[in-house]
Amino acid sequence: MSDNRLISANRKARRDYHILDRYEAGICLLGTEVKSLRMGAANLKDSYATVSGGEVFLHHLHIGPYDKGNIANHDPTRTRKLLLQKREIRKLETATQEKGLTIVPLSLYWKGKLAKVELALARGKRQYDKRDAIARREQARELDRVIKNRIRHNR
Repeated sequence: MSDNRLISANRKARRDYHILDRYEAGICLLGTEVKSLRMGAANLKDSYATVSGGEVFLHHLHIGPYDKGNIANHDPTRTRKLLLQKREIRKLETATQEKGLTIVPLSLYWKGKLAKVELALARGKRQYDKRDAIARREQARELDRVIKNRIRHNR
């Protein structure tokens, strides 16, 4: 995994969803999209994936237009096909239909020469879940601060 280079991360996904399962998927791209990704022009904010007809599609992934492109440049937010194994697609399809879960992209990265998307099967957090997570994080910070101060003063 040391050769994976991050292109873009969806930081809101971990805040807004309980992550239940993760998948790595390939992504079908056009030539100008690949060139834009190499320049780091991608945004996963508000993107999501759906399963239809036995295939997985990524919606609202914004890949900026290629600067040196011509009139045949790509549409920045077009729907893109994701490449997964059939059993993974079936698992995602049943989970999203029956259990009320959603498929959220966590990150977009290079794995060697290939662009990959890390997908998560996730359940949306309620407002009180978010507040509870913030409170726990603040308590952990305060505890670390107290321990650090005690270690410093005991020397």
